[in-house]
Amino acid sequence: MADAGRWQGAADALWDAQRDGKPIEPLSDDWPDFGVDDAYQVQLVNIERRLAAGGVVRGHKVGLSSRAMQQMLGVHEPDYGHLLDDMFFYEHDPIDTGRFIQPRAEIEVAVVLRTGLAGPGVTVADVLRAVDFLLPSIEIVDSRVVDWRIRIQDTIADNASSAGVVLGGRPTSLSGLDPALIGALLRKNGEIVETGCSGAVLGNPITAVAWLANKVAAFGVTLEAGQIVMPGACTRMVEVAPGDVIRAEFDVLGDVTARFC
Repeated sequence: MADAGRWQGAADALWDAQRDGKPIEPLSDDWPDFGVDDAYQVQLVNIERRLAAGGVVRGHKVGLSSRAMQQMLGVHEPDYGHLLDDMFFYEHDPIDTGRFIQPRAEIEVAVVLRTGLAGPGVTVADVLRAVDFLLPSIEIVDSRVVDWRIRIQDTIADNASSAGVVLGGRPTSLSGLDPALIGALLRKNGEIVETGCSGAVLGNPITAVAWLANKVAAFGVTLEAGQIVMPGACTRMVEVAPGDVIRAEFDVLGDVTARFC
């Protein structure tokens, strides 16, 4: 396991950027030997800080789950981050963009677990048995790195660029549903700006959950019953600013709206 202490300066830089609302230069520029395992250690340092301050892990997110994003960053697998309780917003409640640095929004099929999943060796069948229901969702992503000039190490260290989640309130069972064939569209201020399908997420969002359960096992983490997994975006992300309204519409699952102020 990488030496977390060696990268305390990197963790502090990200922590200060979040606190001060001022992005930093890419960590991978300042520390050329900063690797993926090192980046996960930096992520964990700052998650532990948030937990020590009273935060609670409510789930995890999978990032870089589309082949296009992996190719853009020159990687061959996704990454993951933590979802804490203070990252969840209620639908239609105004979301203050001032708490972010350079926010963007993406739409996802959120997975809620009925039972836990402990890797390694978790299969798609295991995930299907563990899923309670699906929800339409919007993820707010943000980068503490200036101009989103990220490499894979930078986004991993930055908690996979996660910042917030808005969940729809209508659960949908997996029974009789193909989770890889859910059409999705993203409206910004009423206009359709992106369309996609749940199959953009590693071919199937259920596959992304299995990958996550096996990946976090290396860090001693188990996906717990009741936790939420954001398996990855169905479309490209869009920038958001005060006054914007983002609406995600999904076949079968329904819709969810986020309003920014």
